[in-house]
Formats: sequence, structure tokens, C-alpha cells
Amino acid sequence: MSYNANEAQISASQKDEKNALHWGAFWDVLLIVVVLVAVKQSLLPFTIKFAGPASTFSAMLFATWRLRARGMTWSDLGVRRPESTPKALLWAVFVLGLILLTSGLAGALADLFFEKQPKTNRFGDITGNWPAYFMYLGLIWTHAAIFEELLFRAFIINRLMVFFGGGLWATSASVILAAVFFGYRHYYYQGANGFMVTGFIGLSLGIYYVRRGKNNLWPQFLGHGFINTIGFTMRVLGIDDSD
Repeated sequence: MSYNANEAQISASQKDEKNALHWGAFWDVLLIVVVLVAVKQSLLPFTIKFAGPASTFSAMLFATWRLRARGMTWSDLGVRRPESTPKALLWAVFVLGLILLTSGLAGALADLFFEKQPKTNRFGDITGNWPAYFMYLGLIWTHAAIFEELLFRAFIINRLMVFFGGGLWATSASVILAAVFFGYRHYYYQGANGFMVTGFIGLSLGIYYVRRGKNNLWPQFLGHGFINTIGFTMRVLGIDDSD
């Protein structure tokens, strides 16, 4: 009788600990969301160009802190040296194609409902402006290619999956919520059309992450960086200065 009582007490204790861990993951995500939103919104009245990057740089500091507090590192979420560089590059090309395909399909769908909002307020100075171009390249390969993948895919999806308890529904909900927030992050200069397009891009990248990216994030870093580099190269050359 005493044994059964002790066993029940241990089981209840383990259940409480499991629930506490789930809520801890929720608070981790909430903290990062608050930092991303608060820093960006506080800086937007002063700089539309650097409010986003400043928020991701800030969030990276807090996310790293929370991972360490949980006894984890970024390598646990997929930041590892690729086992095969050629294979990683091939998957990076796949990610690039995935982004292009999703952007095209989601863009066609979004155009049926929303007008495309010109981003000239943020990038209008890039045509022929090589110093600005190289400055943006620095942001592309930190703020966008690496930090966005770490925050919106690796950190938020993983911590939400822990919060929801794992399983297919938890993974699906985590990927969708991360994608919606990723779309929202682009609304301030891309409007509803951009919200929808980037949301679907976030969804496709999130699905890729839970299928393959958790093993190694470098293809996503490279694919994301390549697509943005191509876009800004087109802008500085004047090939595409309307987007």
C-alpha cells in the first residue's frame, strides 16, 4: 500500500515537472516575441531600415540566454557543421528553389486579394548605390539568412513543439504559428500582400526545417541568403527597383 502511494506520488511529481517544462517553453517563446515586437516598434519612428535588424540582433541575445538556461545550445537546434559540404550546397539550392516556388504561388494568390505595396520607403536608395548595397549584404547574411532562420524556424518552432507536447498536431501548430508571426514581421513595409507571401514562405521553410533542417540548418542559411542576395543585386543594378 505504501509502495503504491509512493509510486503515485512520483508519477504525479513527474507529471508536474513535465507540465512546468512545457510552460517554461511557452514563456521562452513569449519573451522572444515580445523582444522582436517591442524593439522593432520602438525604433520604427526613427528608422524603418534598421528597426527589423535591431530587433533580431536583440532577440538573438535573449534566445541564446534562454537556451543556455535550459541546458541547450544552438547546435541542439541544427547549427552543426555539415557532414558533406556538396550535399549541403545541393540542399541549399533546393531551399532556394522552394522559396522561389512558394513566392511565385503565394504571390499569385495574394495578388487576387491584396494590392502589392511598393517597398520604396525602405529600399528606394539601393539602385546604383554600391555602399548601401554592401551594407545590406552584411545584414542579409546576419539578420536575414542566419538570425531569421534561427529565431523563426529553429527557436520558435522547437520551443512551441515542447510547449504543445510533441506529436503531429503539435508540430503542425508550431510551424503554422511561426509562419503567421513571420508574415506579420513583414507587414510593416510589405502590407497585406507581403504578409501573405512571406507567411507562406515561412510555412514552407518551417516544414522543411522539421523534416530536414533540425539535422543541419546550413542549407536554410545559404538558401535564404542566396535569394535575398539575388534580390538586392537586381535592385542595385536597376533590374528590379519596384519591389
